[in-house]
Amino acid sequence: HVQLVESGGGSVQAGGSLRLSCDASGFTFSRTCLGWLRQVPGQEREGVAAIYSGGGTEYCDSVKGRFTISQDNAKNTVYLQMNSLKPEDTAMYYCAAKYGGDWWIGSDSWRYSDNYNLWGQGTQVTVS
Repeated sequence: HVQLVESGGGSVQAGGSLRLSCDASGFTFSRTCLGWLRQVPGQEREGVAAIYSGGGTEYCDSVKGRFTISQDNAKNTVYLQMNSLKPEDTAMYYCAAKYGGDWWIGSDSWRYSDNYNLWGQGTQVTVS
């Protein structure tokens, strides 16, 4: 069935790195926007990065130059490589998908959790 499963979270010291993976099943990445969003208790879920089926990417300002989103179409997996981690990166990280999300290119739609219609269970990232 259609699902997203994240892995790769954990605890790391400031300045360290983690790579999150999101394995997709039941659908392909064609015409789909895949995003990574994060949430801290008491705050709204925020878009961190997104990738479109053509390979275009988006990043929030706070992670530009430190995080890289990528996808492997053969493995149906999307990754978030996180380098130079900071304590403020501590959050639950979610993988999300929106079929037809390719039309978001050039807009801020990728940032907003309400725009996605498929979610993973989340993986915790803690930076100390």
